[in-house]
Amino acid sequence: MDGIIPLYKERGMTSFDAVSRLRRILHEKKIGHSGTLDPEVAGVLPICVGKATKLVDLLMASGKQYAGELLIGQATETEDLTGKVIATTPVAAPIPAATIEAAMQKMVGPLTQIPPMYSAVKVNGKRLYEYARAGETVERPKRQVTITSFKLTATSYNPATQTQRVRFIVDCSKGTYVRTLVVDLAKALGYPGTMASLTRLKSGGFELDQTLSLADVQDQMSAQLLNLYPLAYAVRDWPAHELTPEQWQTVKHGGWLPQASLDQRPAQVTLFYQQRLRALYQLKGTVYKPLKMIDLDED
Repeated sequence: MDGIIPLYKERGMTSFDAVSRLRRILHEKKIGHSGTLDPEVAGVLPICVGKATKLVDLLMASGKQYAGELLIGQATETEDLTGKVIATTPVAAPIPAATIEAAMQKMVGPLTQIPPMYSAVKVNGKRLYEYARAGETVERPKRQVTITSFKLTATSYNPATQTQRVRFIVDCSKGTYVRTLVVDLAKALGYPGTMASLTRLKSGGFELDQTLSLADVQDQMSAQLLNLYPLAYAVRDWPAHELTPEQWQTVKHGGWLPQASLDQRPAQVTLFYQQRLRALYQLKGTVYKPLKMIDLDED
């Protein structure tokens, strides 16, 4: 079984839990996910099965889109509603939408983030959340991310609690902590903040309406109707070349291909034989050399 499942990960489940459940459903050990989702975050989680696990890094490199809600007026230790409240500041009057949008726009582009203490980033062999749970703090590595778009979709003010909620959609690069992004947005507006909810809408070239739940996968497996997305979906935007039998003999042994042997001469190319994705090659000087060997099985 080789291919990609665009899974809908439900809230309350870790990405590891989702993979473990799929191993049992599919009776397949070789499974990997393309980008961890926090337990309280729902949405698109592309799952690679069999030979598709060789393409996980390419799926992870693609941009992601999230829809979420920021609660302005209180902060928690985890930067989401699962944590203990550590700061509150009443929002005495509604923050105008134009003010919020202006602050969001300033965050678009390259951005330096410091991962939250309650995250899975490893420092000195331990995950940050392990330090946090033990009451310890360590220096956290900075990371460079890119925010492509950060848009306000709705905002509402609660005079009883003196808090404000901001709904948004954000397009961002891999490695972006949206929790941290929205907490920083609240700080830019002069208040503590925490992420109230988050759903991943897009990842790895898949959108929410393409996803299957674990129950869907189970039902389709029971009915023998499960169709995985082909390996080639992960590199569908790459130039493709169908190998001749002679070229296939070279490629399946990891050999090089002269630049002139391809009709197009892109920097990177997907190589197919008998309509199956076999390898990814890259141009080095005047020859194409292996980047990833994907499927060398004969029919």
